[in-house]
Amino acid sequence: MNKDYYFCGIGGSGMMPLALIVQSQGHRISGSDRALDQGRTPEKFDWLRAHGVGLFAQDGSGVTSADQTVIASGAIEDTVPDIAAAKRVGATILTRPQFLSQLFNASPISVGVAGTSGKSTITGMVAWILHQTGHRPTVVNGAVMKNFVTDDQPFASALVGGNDTFVAEVDESDGSIARYNATVAVVSNISLDHKSMEELRDLFGGFVRRADTAVLNLDNTETAALAQQLADSGETKVRTFTLGEAEADITARAIQPLADGIRFELVAAGQSRTVTLKVPGAHNVANAIAAIAAANALDVGIDEAATALESFEGIRRRLETVGTSAKGITVIDDFAHNPDKISATLKTLHAFDGRLLVMFQPHGFGPLKLMRQEFIDTFATLLKPDDVLVMPEPVYYGGTTDRSVSSGDIAEGVRQAGRQAEALATRDLCADRIVELAKAGDRILVMGARDDTLSQYAAELLQRL
Repeated sequence: MNKDYYFCGIGGSGMMPLALIVQSQGHRISGSDRALDQGRTPEKFDWLRAHGVGLFAQDGSGVTSADQTVIASGAIEDTVPDIAAAKRVGATILTRPQFLSQLFNASPISVGVAGTSGKSTITGMVAWILHQTGHRPTVVNGAVMKNFVTDDQPFASALVGGNDTFVAEVDESDGSIARYNATVAVVSNISLDHKSMEELRDLFGGFVRRADTAVLNLDNTETAALAQQLADSGETKVRTFTLGEAEADITARAIQPLADGIRFELVAAGQSRTVTLKVPGAHNVANAIAAIAAANALDVGIDEAATALESFEGIRRRLETVGTSAKGITVIDDFAHNPDKISATLKTLHAFDGRLLVMFQPHGFGPLKLMRQEFIDTFATLLKPDDVLVMPEPVYYGGTTDRSVSSGDIAEGVRQAGRQAEALATRDLCADRIVELAKAGDRILVMGARDDTLSQYAAELLQRL
C-alpha cells in the first residue's frame, strides 16, 4: 500500500537520498526545509518540485493528517512547527535513523559503512563496485556520488537499485549506529569526533558484533584492537586491510601520488596487481581497499572489484577541484570538518608544491567545544609556515547550542603555535582576505560541512580570481 511520507529537512544530505528511494517505491513524498525558507540552494528545491515532491514552508502547514508519517532529521528540534503539527494531528513521527535502519535491516543483504572519516567515499566505492559487477544495489549515501550523476539526477546521493542489496553510510555521531544489523559492517577508523572514546568503542563494538562479517582497518589503533577482540572471540568473521606492515587480508603497498589520482600495489590472497585511482591521497587508497574487502565479503572477486574502482570518479566536495584561474590559482572544495578529515586533506595537498590558503568553516559550535585542542593541534602541525588559515564563525541555523568556543579561539591557538591563522566575523570577509592574499601558484581550499552553499562560495571565489 502506498503511504504518505513527509520529510522535515528534506534538502539535507542525509534526508534527500532517503526520500528519493522511498518515492521510487511508489510512496507519496513531501517535505520542508530551513534552507528552502531561507532561500538557500534554490536549484535543489526546484529539482525536487520538478520530480513530484510537494514542498512546504517549515511552519506546520504541510502536516495535516494522522495518515502521514513524518521523518525528522537529527538536526530538527521538537520546537519546529512541523513536529508540533505532527503531534497535534496524531501523525507517526520517526527520526531519519529510525526509518533508514528499518529499510536497511529489512534487506536480505546489507553493507553498513561506519567510521570517523571516509564513510561517504567508501559507501560510494562499494556502490560502484556492486553496480559494475551486476548486483543492482540500493544505496543511501551522505554525499553525491559522481559516477551516478546524470542530467536528470544531479543530486545522486542515492541509487535506486533492486530489493536484495542495501548499502548505507551509518552514523555514530547521534548513536544511531546501534540500530543497524549489517551483513557486512565496515569500520574505517575510530577517533574522537562527536562522542567520548568510551561511547565510541561501545557503539562500534556492538555494530561489528551484530554483523556476519566485519571489515576493519589495522592502521587505526582502535579498529585494530576491535579486530583482535573479534578474532579472539570468534563471534564475527573478520577481514582486515592495511597500508602498513601489518599482516592483513588486503594490503596496499608502493603508493605513488599522481597529478590526477594515486597508484598502488594491491596484495591479497597471495596475488598482487597495480591499481590506479582517479581520486588522490593515501586516505583514498585506504578507502579503496576497505571497499574491495567489503565487496569480496559478498563474493565479488578481488580483481573485479579493483578493476571497477579504477573508473570510480569520486564523491562531490571530497577534494574536488573547482578550477584554476588565469593567474594559476587553484580553488578546491572539500567536506573536511573534523581533525582526521582535515589531516587527510592537508597531507594529500602537501604532497605537491604550492602555498595553501585555507577557508575552514566549522560545522557547529558543539564540535568546536568538544575538539578545541584537536583542531588547534591539527592545523598547527600540518599547516606550513607560509600557509594561511582563515575562519568565519561556525554554521548556525538557529536552535539551542553552547556557543562558548568560537573560531577565534581556534585561530588564536594556531597562532600561538607559530602558524598563520585569522578569525573573521563572516565568510564574505574571509573571501575578501583570501582574494587579497592569493598569488600565482597558490591553492585555495574551502573546507566545511553541513552547508551546501560552500560549493557556490568556492565557485564565486574562483570567479573573483
